[in-house]
Amino acid sequence: MLLAKKWDRRPRAAADAGRHRNHFLWMGSILTGIMLVLILVGYVWTPYETTGMSGTEKFLAPCLAHPLGTDNFGRDILSRIMEGAGSTFFIALCVVLIGGIVGTIIGCLTGYFGGVPDLVLMRVCDAITAFPSILLALVLITIVGYGKYPIILILGILFIPSFARVVRGEVAKERNLNYVASARLMGAGHLRIIFRHILPNTIQVLLPIAAIGFNNAVLAEASMSYLGLGVQPPDASLGRMLSEAQTYLARAPWYALFVGLAIVVMILGLSLLTEGLQQRRRS
Repeated sequence: MLLAKKWDRRPRAAADAGRHRNHFLWMGSILTGIMLVLILVGYVWTPYETTGMSGTEKFLAPCLAHPLGTDNFGRDILSRIMEGAGSTFFIALCVVLIGGIVGTIIGCLTGYFGGVPDLVLMRVCDAITAFPSILLALVLITIVGYGKYPIILILGILFIPSFARVVRGEVAKERNLNYVASARLMGAGHLRIIFRHILPNTIQVLLPIAAIGFNNAVLAEASMSYLGLGVQPPDASLGRMLSEAQTYLARAPWYALFVGLAIVVMILGLSLLTEGLQQRRRS
């Protein structure tokens, strides 16, 4: 009887764990979905012109006309948050695409062929990751210049090693399995084996890594814009808005509060979504 009871607890515990995992996934999806809706609406419509200034409406507290108030130039904060979140999302998406595509190609080639290409490319990745990311980004941006597209290029390069290492390890593990040997016996070429047979089996690993990379890209972009090195005025950016808002904390605390809340919701949603994907992969 005792043995039966012990065995009975296992399925129940697994079910409870499954529900717990779903909480992360559901909460992350809801928060991320809210921000995505805000961003998509902001691409086609905002309550006010994001660059429109008004000398008579500076530092208005939240009201019916301006639900989140106005800033030091009389601009509507809600409209600028919608545009700024869109800019942050666009930059993070481009960074993940650059780092993911280039890193996946490098990881596939080095993991499959090994040898000198593996040694050289992995040492380059080691050299990139040896420096603190923010410090290296600051050095590169002083050379390339400020703005949205230099930030995308620089952060994209810095994100390549993280994708390359993960993909390299998965491809190196998969290349010795039976289905790869069978594909070789059937006359399949190396590139066909890599991208048609091996790469699809690494998708489950790539999705959580891409989600983590996206979250890190949002933080990196916000940090760069906060320092004044990312998106330049008059375009809106959450990081730059937060930097401007800290000057007026005593006079207009809602400015920093709502901008900070937007950043927290975006990052928290992505973090919960990433945790949910990782736990689903482990189950």
